[in-house]
Amino acid sequence: MASPIIDFMLSRKSPPIHELKEPAPSDSEIETMIRVASHVPDHGRLEPWRFILYRGEARQRVGEMLADLAEEREGPLLEGRRNQELARFSRAPLVIGVVSSRKEHPKIPEWEMFLSGGAAAMSLVLAANALGYATNWITNWYSGTEEGRRILGLAPHERVVGFVHIGTFGGTVPERPRPDASTIYADYSGPWEG
Repeated sequence: MASPIIDFMLSRKSPPIHELKEPAPSDSEIETMIRVASHVPDHGRLEPWRFILYRGEARQRVGEMLADLAEEREGPLLEGRRNQELARFSRAPLVIGVVSSRKEHPKIPEWEMFLSGGAAAMSLVLAANALGYATNWITNWYSGTEEGRRILGLAPHERVVGFVHIGTFGGTVPERPRPDASTIYADYSGPWEG
């Protein structure tokens, strides 16, 4: 049974970030993508995620702060390494940070809220792709550091789900090996025996 939605989802690929160019999504397209991204499983209707847009000159400012942070951590950076950090958020015309913003709840565990954020990130990717834009979802070293998260606008209790780089891509992404579906599922056969 053919389905254009299944065909679309099976064709999803991530082009290299540095090949994502203008035009970026418009404000109304961004709003649509965020609306789609918020239509995910959310036990307790907690909305345990939020989105941060990095665009325009903010992308360069973030890069400068990340380069300074990398230098604090690693010592003086070679020019190529410093340029790598300077360009972190300016390679694509738009980056949307998906942030896990946990809420206190007596019955809903934090890991479940984080998974809801992952679902929001994947829905954001698919929405951007459906609007004709290419995406690449990454985290990188700064996501795991308190100061990196602060630079990126996260509160102390928040964690990075991912940064979705979005733009227009005119090339072709080569196919990469995917798992054989028949090897990654099985019918339930009882408790694990080891």
